[in-house]
Amino acid sequence: MNALLKRLMLSIIFVTWPAISWSQTIDTGDTAWILTSTALVLFMTLPGLALFYAGLVGSRNVLSVVMQCFSIACLVSVIWVVCGYSLSFGGGNAYVGDFSIAWLSGVEADSVSGTIPESVFVMFQLTFAIITPALFVGAFAERMRFSALLLFTTAWVLVVYFPIVHWVWAEGGWLFEMGFRDFAGGAVVHVTAGVAALIAAVMMGNRKGFPNSGPPHNLPMTVTGACMLWVGWFGFNAGSALGSNEAAGMAMLVTHISAAVASLSWMTCEWVKYGKPSVLGIVTGMVAGLATITPASGFVGPIGGLFIGLSAGVGCFIATQFIKQKLKIDDSLDVFPVHGVGGMIGLLLLAVFSAERFDGLGLDGTILDQLGIQIVGLLATLVWTAVASYVLLKVVNAISPLRVSSDEETEGLDLVLHEEKGYNL
Repeated sequence: MNALLKRLMLSIIFVTWPAISWSQTIDTGDTAWILTSTALVLFMTLPGLALFYAGLVGSRNVLSVVMQCFSIACLVSVIWVVCGYSLSFGGGNAYVGDFSIAWLSGVEADSVSGTIPESVFVMFQLTFAIITPALFVGAFAERMRFSALLLFTTAWVLVVYFPIVHWVWAEGGWLFEMGFRDFAGGAVVHVTAGVAALIAAVMMGNRKGFPNSGPPHNLPMTVTGACMLWVGWFGFNAGSALGSNEAAGMAMLVTHISAAVASLSWMTCEWVKYGKPSVLGIVTGMVAGLATITPASGFVGPIGGLFIGLSAGVGCFIATQFIKQKLKIDDSLDVFPVHGVGGMIGLLLLAVFSAERFDGLGLDGTILDQLGIQIVGLLATLVWTAVASYVLLKVVNAISPLRVSSDEETEGLDLVLHEEKGYNL
């Protein structure tokens, strides 16, 4: 009887052990939050960013922008499965991953990453890979060929995005080991997208009629997209805690504070300079505040959120005026001055407001020590992105011309490239 009972107990343990082992590792609260955050970050691109950009262009180009955002989401998803996740988070060396987990080899239903299923981590990071190249669409809106966009996006994520993810977020990455801090993508997402945007805008030249290229055709559409970005950004920043914990809570709080303060400070700058505050100004300020707090969101407290938001609104407003009015560069939808400059400001101020004296998480060394590390990481990201983007654009242009013809630009990309109209009135 005792032998039979022992056998029965051993059988039960043998059958249930995988589930017992899994339940000890997987945290359902963390998993639920990252699943939610993943949906929120994808919501930022589709439909958030697509609508935000679509409202800012002319009515004859509205579908082209939506098409670019949608196709990038699909294209990058496939590349991520084939090799993107492996190049980003595979073993490799200090500079890039390897192909050990290409095609998501080894990512099974019971694979674990921290306290969440690895499948959830893979999907969460995929949404970041999607939105980053989608951001630079705004720099060359209304003038880039669709085929050139697809070629450039493919090459860019392989050469720029995946390696920099590995530098910053993968164990063994050289910036990760140095102590470089980038909680949710100030360098990985915003600096890379912003710098690539600036290089592309300069290489492709200005739109016809710049700086009087026409006002946004549908501001309510832009505001709708901006509101979606604001909500989705909570998944972006608070989700980067990779758990349902105190870091996620504080990241959400400071993200909201920064967005609100940046909106008001941009609006005030515009009001003082032009005599009237604009809807476009206040929503652009909001995006600047969100981009700027991103790298610091998991390291700073409310005081940091307030000052970083203020710096974002004023700094990115000045940068926008300088790029378009002084340098005469047609970064169509202000990708570099908002995302690029915002990401840079956030990465540097992180070193200050992470300090405990400002109610931050604390630093391993002094503020100056961390600032030095942040500057090294920022410069490395900036230089590699600029050089690689320039070379890739040259190569793509040799294969498929980057820019549509003058007549095609006048007719609009919706009809020329897609044989469709956004509006039939």
